[in-house]
Amino acid sequence: MAETKVDAIVIGSGPGGEGAAMQLAKAGKQVVVIERYDKIGGGCTHWGTIPSKALKFAIGGYTDAMNHPMISAMGIKTDASIKQLVETAQGVISSQERMRKRFYLRNDCQIEFGQARFVDANTISIDQTQTISAEHVVVAVGSRPYRPDNVDFDHPRIFDSDTILGLDHKPHSMTIYGAGVIGCEYASMFRNLDIKINLVNSRGELLDFLDDEISDALSYHMRERGVVIRHNETYEKIVGEDDGVVTYLKSGKQLKSDALLWAAGRTGNSNDLGLEEIGLTPDSRGYLTVNDCFQTEVENVFAVGDVIGFPSLASAAYTQGRAAAMRILGETGPECQRIQEIPSGIYTSPEISCIGKTEKQLTEEKVPYEVGNSQFKNLARAQILGQRVGMLKLLFHRETLEILGVHCFGPNAAEIVHIGQAIMEQEGDANTLEYFTRTTFNYPTMAEAYRVAALNGLNRLF
Repeated sequence: MAETKVDAIVIGSGPGGEGAAMQLAKAGKQVVVIERYDKIGGGCTHWGTIPSKALKFAIGGYTDAMNHPMISAMGIKTDASIKQLVETAQGVISSQERMRKRFYLRNDCQIEFGQARFVDANTISIDQTQTISAEHVVVAVGSRPYRPDNVDFDHPRIFDSDTILGLDHKPHSMTIYGAGVIGCEYASMFRNLDIKINLVNSRGELLDFLDDEISDALSYHMRERGVVIRHNETYEKIVGEDDGVVTYLKSGKQLKSDALLWAAGRTGNSNDLGLEEIGLTPDSRGYLTVNDCFQTEVENVFAVGDVIGFPSLASAAYTQGRAAAMRILGETGPECQRIQEIPSGIYTSPEISCIGKTEKQLTEEKVPYEVGNSQFKNLARAQILGQRVGMLKLLFHRETLEILGVHCFGPNAAEIVHIGQAIMEQEGDANTLEYFTRTTFNYPTMAEAYRVAALNGLNRLF
């Protein structure tokens, strides 16, 4: 069996693996990246983030066009198929895959395709045909949808978030089991195509990690669009039939729909890595435990991205990969510490994004805070765009005016939040509400919401 020696091995070519590999390669380290799929980019590029977001914006563009007054006046009617809309994502996927492959090659990273398995803490075999040894190993293998044994995922009407993009027709109705980020995003997408949606939530509210006001707004607008939300429900069994899928709930309800999307939980892709050879044991969901610098219990083995669980974001995975690489390179400063303040972007309709503390958290911590609000319906840019639903909410300390949280609901929320993030990251007096009252924003823009919210907040102090 052929053996190669390098400085570092990165298992997985998604955002976490890319972040680690690029950082190490730019520092002059010899890096081998091992990818078990036959293309670069991981689940993020090929069946997760990129395809689903491309589909979301394809649906948005289609529905906006069909609802445009001029199109209606001309009497133009068309019905795009799911397959056609999904195919619009393929160009984006191909472009991303080519670009990421160029990144690796340009930085002299060796790419190997095949299943990686630990032989020992410093040695990896690939498909049992070759071995590579290195001083450090970064595990960035991502995650996959959790599949309980009593759900028949081979049934043609039962999907998970990896297989739903293979849907080749538009069902009349769909049950989505699981109301986390993925479930809520797909509920918004498919409802925008006038598919009847049952959204089954095992908890008492949608996305309970969000600020209460944002969670409530999401529930309201989903229901207004016709999504039927069923809180505090768990399934007893799911039965696929020739003409649909019946979801039997423990409450006694029976939901029949043309298709079912299972969106309840994820599992780390830590299986079949030979972790038992180095004494690492994933938890019950396949996640690995790491310290603040992303080291596992085996000192030279690091883990980043979805395989370590929360927050399971592509953006976080890339940053974690870079942080792990910096630790390998001997950096011990604050840059290497586990990332705490990461913005969340949720691509529902409308979008949601947030960073920092919620009102509930600040109340529990007994922090004297105040709120500044800006309603998008009052912004000239939102009126021009015809997208008046939404708000920006700033939470700040009553005495120091320090920004403690930014919560946005509405069009372009995932972009708008970064203005607040940049100010929150500043030192001293530069991260206060007064930055927004002193700054001149382009007019008309959605960013102007920060000035309006800041003034609204200051008015509450007097």
